[in-house]
Amino acid sequence: MYRYSEFDDAFLRARVDQFRQQVARRLDGSLTEEEFRPLRLMNGLYLQLHAYMLRVAIPYGTLNPVQMRQLAMIADRWDKGYGHFTTRQNIQFNWPRLADVPDILSALADVGMHAIQTSGNCVRNVTADHFAGAAADEIADPRPYAELLRQWSTDHPEFQFLPRKFKIAVTGAPADRAVTRAHDIGLQMSRDGAGAIGFRVLLGGGLGRTPMIGQVVRDFLPEADLLPYVEAILSVYNTLGRRDNNYKARVKITLGGDATETAALGERAGPGFAYDQIVPAIERILRAYLALRLDRDETFLMAMRRLGLEPFRQALYGAEGARDAA
Repeated sequence: MYRYSEFDDAFLRARVDQFRQQVARRLDGSLTEEEFRPLRLMNGLYLQLHAYMLRVAIPYGTLNPVQMRQLAMIADRWDKGYGHFTTRQNIQFNWPRLADVPDILSALADVGMHAIQTSGNCVRNVTADHFAGAAADEIADPRPYAELLRQWSTDHPEFQFLPRKFKIAVTGAPADRAVTRAHDIGLQMSRDGAGAIGFRVLLGGGLGRTPMIGQVVRDFLPEADLLPYVEAILSVYNTLGRRDNNYKARVKITLGGDATETAALGERAGPGFAYDQIVPAIERILRAYLALRLDRDETFLMAMRRLGLEPFRQALYGAEGARDAA
C-alpha cells in the first residue's frame, strides 16, 4: 500500500487550509453559492436537497485499519454515525455541516486521505478488483498501476476541467471483477509471448444516461507505454469529447445486463417510470423472476436468457402495455 511522503502531506495540508478560507468566505457571505460551487466540487463537497455531502476518495478500494477507524470517528463526530460506500470504492458522508468540513478534511489528512477529484469533471477515483493482491487468478497486483494513474492524474493541469467526469478501472485477472468494460478507460492486465506484463485497453464504456460497453482499442499495450497512452486518450477526449447535458425526467429500466468479463448492456424494457414508481416496478420484476425461475440456483440473468424479455416486460407493464412497449 502506498505511504504518503512529506510532499503528499504538505500538499494535503495546503489544500485543507485553502478550503478552510473558502468556506469561511462562503459562511460570511463573501462568496455566493454559485461562486462557491466550483471550489467545493474540487474538494469533493456536493450540495444536495437537504444537506451537503462529502465524498472521500479510497483509491483502488484499499483501506488500512487506522484509516477505517478514522472514518468511523468522522461519522460519529461530524455526521450521523455512518457513511455510504459507493460503487467507485469511495465513501460518502451525507450530513456534514459546512462549517465542519475543513475539520473533516484535516482529520482525513491525518491518515493520508482526502476528497480531491471525487467530484467535478476530472479523472475520478481509479478503481480496481476488490480482491486485488489476494486473488489466485491474477496475473499481477493491479494496485501499483492504479496508484501510478492516481498520482499522475491528481491535479493534472490539463485534465481538471474535462467535458465530463472520466473514470478508469484496472484489473489484474482474466475474471473482470473491476467491470473495466463499463469505464471510459478499462485496463486488463496480460502477458505477451515473452511473459512481459502489459494491458489490453478498452475505451468508451460507461453507465450514464446512454450506457455503452467499452471497445478494445489495443490488444497489448507494453507496461512502459501506459502513462503516455492514457494521456493521449485524455488529450483527445478533452478536445473532442462533448456530451449532452440535458437531464431526462423519467427513469428507464434495462434488463439482462452482465457485469462480468462477458459484459453486456441490458435491453430497455419500455417507457420510463417516474421516481415514485421505481420501487413498485422493481418489485414486480423480482416477483416475476421468483415465479418463473426453474430453481433457487437459477440467477435472474440465467432466467432472463432462457425466457427472454417478454415475461418481465409483461410483469412491468401488463399484457397490453407490454405490447405497446415492444
